[in-house]
Amino acid sequence: MSEKILIYGGSGGVGKSLANKLHSLGYDLHLAGRNEQSLADISNDLGCDYTVGDVLNEEFFVESTSNAGDDLKSIVYAVGTINLKGLSRLTTDDFSTDYAINVIGAANAVKAALNTLRTNKGSVVLFSSVASQVGFPMHGSIGSAKAAINGLTLSLAAELAPNVRVNAIAPSLTDTPLASKVLANDNVKESIANMHPLKRLGTPEDIAGLAAYLISDEASWVTGQVLGLDGGRSNIA
Repeated sequence: MSEKILIYGGSGGVGKSLANKLHSLGYDLHLAGRNEQSLADISNDLGCDYTVGDVLNEEFFVESTSNAGDDLKSIVYAVGTINLKGLSRLTTDDFSTDYAINVIGAANAVKAALNTLRTNKGSVVLFSSVASQVGFPMHGSIGSAKAAINGLTLSLAAELAPNVRVNAIAPSLTDTPLASKVLANDNVKESIANMHPLKRLGTPEDIAGLAAYLISDEASWVTGQVLGLDGGRSNIA
């Protein structure tokens, strides 16, 4: 395919899985992230280009978009945080950092590619969380940041229609390197898995499958949606 997909967080668990999935489907990829060695390894495996940088630097998005080129069709912002603290321990910096990485980073990613996405009638996939819809203890900062992603998704979907589709995926806890501190051992993993009606944690492959669908032409009538992918945790007691 001539369509170029830009994946922010392309060396992480979900981003890497999505890169592999899209590569198998024949998409052309450009990866962006801060871990140069991981990006280089994946790039060698998949034969794709990459840009190294920090999502807290707005110029990183400009550079990534430029490097992706004029064929850029879709953006996936698979960057996030898991910052779990009670309110008494949360600082202003905690809230500011979670918001900057999750929300401002997502907005800047779309903003940098706006003209190309409109020209190519593209799509955007962002990442929310089950914690944006269900109240969990210790989620004051990350839950509010992910709820802002829901609002951003709806606002951008309205603003960029009809030429650009914008959707978000709201997973429950997924077994990725980012979640490794939470999933400290097998007993914790089993306990959290059993909180889900489907009795397991999510996998990067679960997320990649839905993201690949949202990018594809099969989802050409899907926009402004925050899609729960959470083993039933958000809706089933």
